Amino acid sequence: MIGTTIYNPQEHSFSVKRGPVFANLVLADEINRAPAKVQSALLECMQERQVTIAGETQKMPAPFLVLATQNPIEQEGTYPLPEAQVDRFMFKLLVSYPAREAERTVIDRMAHPELELKALPVAKLSDIMEARKWVDKVYMDEKIVDYILDIVIATRPGHLSELSARQSGAGLESLADLIQVGASPRACIALALAAKGQAFLEGRAYVTPQDVKSLVPDVLRHRIMLSFEAEAEGLTPDTVIDRILKELRTP
Repeated sequence: MIGTTIYNPQEHSFSVKRGPVFANLVLADEINRAPAKVQSALLECMQERQVTIAGETQKMPAPFLVLATQNPIEQEGTYPLPEAQVDRFMFKLLVSYPAREAERTVIDRMAHPELELKALPVAKLSDIMEARKWVDKVYMDEKIVDYILDIVIATRPGHLSELSARQSGAGLESLADLIQVGASPRACIALALAAKGQAFLEGRAYVTPQDVKSLVPDVLRHRIMLSFEAEAEGLTPDTVIDRILKELRTP
């Protein structure tokens, strides 16, 4: 996946041949089928934006984005993803069956044996990098930052005392027994960046509390581990996240 070294008999030397991971957009289909070595290699790619081949460091191209799908049904022949790797994904999106009309469109477009699909470019890499610079300039008030911190800290058992004074009256104590492991500091970073991106896509130069609230489930659902009590009650991460948002005061 990351590449290997190839021996050149004419020159009596080794050269590095890069693997398919060196792309701007990498799709890992059914990533839970990848063995431990592949997942370990992706860890370095996603966090350090580099890989190491035969002791030589190779930088990833910019921009670099990893998308992954995971089959929630099949368990045979699959490997559970390490929590450290899951935490490096910014979002976890739940994809259900398409609506009836959407599926009709799929049939109309794809039910042709000789169909040839061609991807058409809609933006240049330079356009994407420029958009990233503008996203970084989106204004985020200190109250929004505190709200993001309150949401993430509320997922951490034993850390509810760290919530800001304005949240001291929130009834979050009942949720402490439902979460075994809370969200990491990466969740705060991801939520802040996602909120800025949401504001940018809507043509605003500032972040609103609704930008944060609308993205909390996608950012947190794969970063918290529920307790046995929560699983026994049939709760899901989304249910617990929804309770947290209802308990916390919105700025």
